[in-house]
Amino acid sequence: MVLEKTLSTAMNAKIVGSGGEAVVLAHGYGGDQSVWDKILPYLSQHYRVLVFDWPFSGAVNNKDGDNLKLFDPAGKYSSYDAFALDLIALLDEFNLKSTVFVGHSMSGMIGCIASVKRPDLFNSLILIGASPRYINTDDYEGGFEMSDITQIISAIESNYHNWAANFATLAVDTNDPPSVEKFAKCLQRMRPEVALALAKTVFYSDHRDVIDKVSTPCTIVSTSSDMAAPKTVAFYMQKKMKENSNVEIMNTNGHFPQLTAHLELLDVLGKVLGLKFDHDP
Repeated sequence: MVLEKTLSTAMNAKIVGSGGEAVVLAHGYGGDQSVWDKILPYLSQHYRVLVFDWPFSGAVNNKDGDNLKLFDPAGKYSSYDAFALDLIALLDEFNLKSTVFVGHSMSGMIGCIASVKRPDLFNSLILIGASPRYINTDDYEGGFEMSDITQIISAIESNYHNWAANFATLAVDTNDPPSVEKFAKCLQRMRPEVALALAKTVFYSDHRDVIDKVSTPCTIVSTSSDMAAPKTVAFYMQKKMKENSNVEIMNTNGHFPQLTAHLELLDVLGKVLGLKFDHDP
């Protein structure tokens, strides 16, 4: 008989640090909680910080196909709603309310969806490189043409590990080779069939109708040049949100400022949190 894991155990969830307020760090496609390693020591000096791995992550135990049991490529995770429900269940398990949610990439929209379902769990949202839709339309600039996405999906299908190495170079600032290598290794730990199914979920998603339902105060963080989520997306999201939203443009490049420009990102977080982080924790 297989013992049922709690969600927090299955997702390698843990709370680091102490304090009255809680910060939640949620990684994006291809990553795991280690992408927050550079900023975690600073945040944990002031807050209880929840970090975890999404079920698709290569950091989740793959023994005997556990990862596939958690993340059924053809199952519930074909939409962001399932991830949002997992996030809600995880916060409930830790009895966390009024959190500061920091969501990177796809997790930004997951946090938005969760906040609409359970606004009591979120005091503020900080969305880094988030996008409600990646494909351009006549009245929306998402950053990719449909043909671009078709090529990405085809490349993942034909040679996932080769695609992962190339995508890491494009997504992360190439002036920071260690960060490129770190993300490439995270990507390559994912099961190819999981990576393919999730890529389809992410790149074909359209959650523009969620944005104007978000009532939680929101800060949308973008870098000067991000191939996955251009600055236009950040300003589109701000315009669609009814109130309590602002955009912060970081003077750096790439989709992973938590890896390549963590001190600048800390300055942005500190501005939102009303706190000045000592850059030498």
